[in-house]
Amino acid sequence: MRQAFVQAFKMLRPDIQWANPVMFVVEIGAALTLLFVIQAKLSTAVSQVPITYFVALDGWLWLTVLFANFATALAEARGKAQAESLRKTRTETPAYRLKDGDVVEEVVSSDLRPGDRVLVSAGQLVPSDGEVVQGIASVDESAITGESAPVIREAGGDRSGVTGGTRVISDQIVVRITAAPGQ
Repeated sequence: MRQAFVQAFKMLRPDIQWANPVMFVVEIGAALTLLFVIQAKLSTAVSQVPITYFVALDGWLWLTVLFANFATALAEARGKAQAESLRKTRTETPAYRLKDGDVVEEVVSSDLRPGDRVLVSAGQLVPSDGEVVQGIASVDESAITGESAPVIREAGGDRSGVTGGTRVISDQIVVRITAAPGQ
C-alpha cells in the first residue's frame, strides 16, 4: 500500500501521464490553476472570485490525479503479485504423472515435459498447460481470466485446453502436457 502511494507521486511526471490522456488534461488543469493561485496571491489586483475557491479547486484537481495514479499503481502491483504467485505455483505444484500401465507417480510440475500425461482430481491445481485427453471437470480459471464462474473442460472438442495454475473444482481429468516448464 505504501509502495503504491509513493508510486502515485512518481507517476505525476507528464511523460508518464501522457499515456492516460484524461488524467494528463486534469494534471495540466491543476498545474495551470496552481499558477493562477500563485499569480493571484502575488498581485494586488482584485478578483471577483475569492482565492479560496481556486485553492479548493486546485486541491480537488490534484487529489483526483493522485487518486487515479494510486489506483493504477495498486492495480499494477496486484497484477504483478498475482503473476508472480502463478509462476511460483507452476514450478512447485505437485503433479501425478501417469506412467506405463496407468501407474501414478508423484512429481513436481517442473519435472513435467510435453507429452506427459497427468491425473488431476477435484481440489488440485493443473500443473502445466495442456489438453484434456480423458474425463470432464469444472475448472476455476479465475486466477488467469478473472472470471469467477468455473468452466467445463472435457476431452475432445474445442473446450479441452487447460492452463497451468488453474484449479479443478469437480471430478477428475487426465491432461496431456503441451508446454515445457517455465513456458
